[in-house]
Amino acid sequence: MVFRRGQKVEVYKPSEDESWEPYMDTYVGRHGIITDPDEAINDPDSLVEVSLEGKGTHRFPQDCLRPLDG
Repeated sequence: MVFRRGQKVEVYKPSEDESWEPYMDTYVGRHGIITDPDEAINDPDSLVEVSLEGKGTHRFPQDCLRPLDG
């Protein structure tokens, strides 16, 4: 999936990616906005920067994110 800047997303599951850290489990279920989709690379394995509501900005593997409608 290709994410775009400003898109609303949910961290809906823990990632299978090796970059996933145990502390990130606390972010599952949180909503946020894509701030850096790594458009230049457009690599599905690259990390995506997400600003989470009330939790700051973090980089997540794409397999744990899903877009929110509306």
